[in-house]
Amino acid sequence: MKKNRPAPVPFDFVLEELRLTNLRRKPMFGAHAIYVNDKIVLILRDRPSHPQDNGVWLATSEDHHSSLKKDFPEMRSISVFGPGVTGWQILPADGADFENSVLKACEFIRHDDPRIGKTPKVKLRRSKKSIISKKKLRSKK
Repeated sequence: MKKNRPAPVPFDFVLEELRLTNLRRKPMFGAHAIYVNDKIVLILRDRPSHPQDNGVWLATSEDHHSSLKKDFPEMRSISVFGPGVTGWQILPADGADFENSVLKACEFIRHDDPRIGKTPKVKLRRSKKSIISKKKLRSKK
């Protein structure tokens, strides 16, 4: 039986640029999430589905979009989540200044720019015992 190997990391120069940070990489939805310390900062995506959303996604919030747009003129909302503005912004892989923009974003991350990065909400895991207990309660009703 063959083991599924994780897909290679696209735009792996990002890992080199952030090597001196407390970096963690996690496969996520066919892409690679990049965490620095406790924050998710980037997603590296290069997939055949929705190629317009291939590139480096910046974790940010809508209140930072206008100031980031000054630093990254080609930045835009991703479209894979549907129409409208999202917190996730993309530096598109097919952009004229893609690599320089990504290098600049990495520099901002290394300097802990508050416009890039989100602290994920903590998800509580339920124990099997509590799940079984709830099922028993439902079946008694």
